[in-house]
Amino acid sequence: MAAIPPPTIVLFAKFPVPGQAKTRLIPAVGAEGAARVHRLLVERTMETIRASGLPFAVHFTGAGAEEFRNWLGDDVALVEQGEGDLGARLNRVGGPAILLGGDIPGLAVRHLQEASEALLRKDAVIGPAQDGGYYLLGFNRRLPFLFTDMPWGTETVLNDTLERLKAAEVEPALLEMLDDCDRPADLTRYPELLA
Repeated sequence: MAAIPPPTIVLFAKFPVPGQAKTRLIPAVGAEGAARVHRLLVERTMETIRASGLPFAVHFTGAGAEEFRNWLGDDVALVEQGEGDLGARLNRVGGPAILLGGDIPGLAVRHLQEASEALLRKDAVIGPAQDGGYYLLGFNRRLPFLFTDMPWGTETVLNDTLERLKAAEVEPALLEMLDDCDRPADLTRYPELLA
């Protein structure tokens, strides 16, 4: 029997251009400050991903591959996100994969390893976020119904995702709930991002 390949961690990352990254933080820290917070969060996430020992790739937008290579290093497999809304871009990833954003300050190696181990038992794994979305979504095979007509950026994304999985008779593993860092109020919990 062939061994199941480990999932690839796929980080969705935007280049930290002032005025285009972490725009909801701009009223609190300005365009430069928001871009700097975004840069730090993505770099912190990359450290965690590398330390996990799992294969990884960065699906990028907002700049060319060369700029991302200069920023994140030569060891990163880079894939352009392409056109469309978030759902269309997420849906291009085949399994087994673990999808991540770069805005979870509390993400640790153990969360990635737990997600990888969960995919040995289940077809899907979710890391719920405090704001009603999720910070991690893993799957062994494509689940396109999770990405079409989803109200992205709302507090119902997690519940909608769970309902769609239930309707498809896919029981996901659930990880620990974590906070993301999207709004000015979130920054009070992570003062090191403003140093």
